[in-house]
Amino acid sequence: MEIINSFMAWLFKSRLKQIENFKSHPHEAQKEIFDELIEAGKKTKFGKSHDFKNIKSYQDFVDRVPIHDYESMKPYIDQTMAGEQRVIWNTDIEWFAKSSGTTSSRSKYIPVSTESLEECHYKGGKDLVSVYVKNNPDTKMFSGKNLAIGGSLEKNPLNPQGTAKAGDISAVIMQNLPIWAQIIRTPSLNVALMDEWEAKIEKLARDTMDENVITITGVPTWTIVLLQKILELKKADNILQVWPNLEVFFHGAVAFGPYRSVFEKLIPSSKMRYMETYNASEGFFGLQDQPDSDELLLMLDYGVFFEFIPMEDWEKEDPKVVSLKGVEVDKNYALLITTNGGLWRYKIGDTIKFTSTDPYRFRISGRTKHFINAFGEEVIVENAERAIQKAADQTSASISNFTAAPVYFDRDGSKGAHEWIVEFHSEPTNMEEFGSLLDKNLREINSDYDAKRYKDLALTKPIIHLAPAGIFDSWLAKRGKLGGQHKVPRLSNERNFLEEILEMIPEEASS
Repeated sequence: MEIINSFMAWLFKSRLKQIENFKSHPHEAQKEIFDELIEAGKKTKFGKSHDFKNIKSYQDFVDRVPIHDYESMKPYIDQTMAGEQRVIWNTDIEWFAKSSGTTSSRSKYIPVSTESLEECHYKGGKDLVSVYVKNNPDTKMFSGKNLAIGGSLEKNPLNPQGTAKAGDISAVIMQNLPIWAQIIRTPSLNVALMDEWEAKIEKLARDTMDENVITITGVPTWTIVLLQKILELKKADNILQVWPNLEVFFHGAVAFGPYRSVFEKLIPSSKMRYMETYNASEGFFGLQDQPDSDELLLMLDYGVFFEFIPMEDWEKEDPKVVSLKGVEVDKNYALLITTNGGLWRYKIGDTIKFTSTDPYRFRISGRTKHFINAFGEEVIVENAERAIQKAADQTSASISNFTAAPVYFDRDGSKGAHEWIVEFHSEPTNMEEFGSLLDKNLREINSDYDAKRYKDLALTKPIIHLAPAGIFDSWLAKRGKLGGQHKVPRLSNERNFLEEILEMIPEEASS
């Protein structure tokens, strides 16, 4: 087993030179991707209707191809789902990733070509391991199992009898993994792809708790639920009593900060490692290449061409758009992608801030529709997560989930506020202190919020509701979005999410 572990570790290191190459030559790497995408696009219905044959430069591309959101791409995607090929990509598309649709109540179906699977999602997974092995040469990760927690598959809703299928991106990836990758993962595929989450957690736990699990890949929220179920079944105090060789958790989808203290309690070891990824339905975009940093390296040779919209231009009819060459450090950008899955100048809905341009590293700052700006305070998800995590640390609490929305000015002259619903793994000893610290931290992090809070001129102190355990899961289940990569919107400028959850909380429990 030691020989196999050493060989696999050596094999994965071979990719590191290519990563160093795009770090050193980022614009050349993106130019090569751009040229490949345009050439492929010439053979598609989309490319012909947008005159791809006369695109000779990036400016030609900008002039001919408008910015798209899901609604404007949907007619092309629907044609592909119905069975027509060469609409948006030059090879057959047989898979569609069902997006959680956190920005609307309707699901989205993102095309997944063979190229996007092989050259983006799988390449990202291989690079994740390569970078981890480089940073941790003593790893034993290939001597045991990788526990992968994924979503489920479903029939193509536009062509149930056709060959094309749909599902969470994690399920699509698992279903198509090569044999060698299937051998080293757990649980069995039929369990991993179950769609009923309450039953799935039980089966996942029983299927994996007696394996030699060394690595875990998944979303923090569902991983915690699974680990707690395993502890219950094994009657253990912590996960190291179940999996003594566990060494790393590869995580993504939500910010890890609010969950770190919970994992440290579940896995009480200073040697346990955590590594973040940015892997969405639309593609694999970044990974944490420095073990002691929370920055992500932008992966520039995955068949994805990147553009960026400064958030101050986001709502303009003709927003400013910059390529990689034009980005600035510490500025909030909406991500615009063109991919080898057939998305063209597509607004993914995520926002990022660059921390470095040599190489290009960044942090995920939030969602274009997940913010609170009811009073000019411009609070983004990154602000909220930092503030609430710090408040939890200061009060020896740990967060399970949260959401927040504005309380708008009333006709009677009452002032506005931010209203929060917070579910804890372990509650603070003093909720009033927690609320004061949350407010204080947010004021320190966001000067616009601080200005609106000055002497309660526009905003009064936040209203905080203590949610009973499981309330957010119940809300997701009610909306048919329990499991997979579905997640609770952290912030919203509207009150509909918050009101729905408040209605589910017993009055005596929320105070």
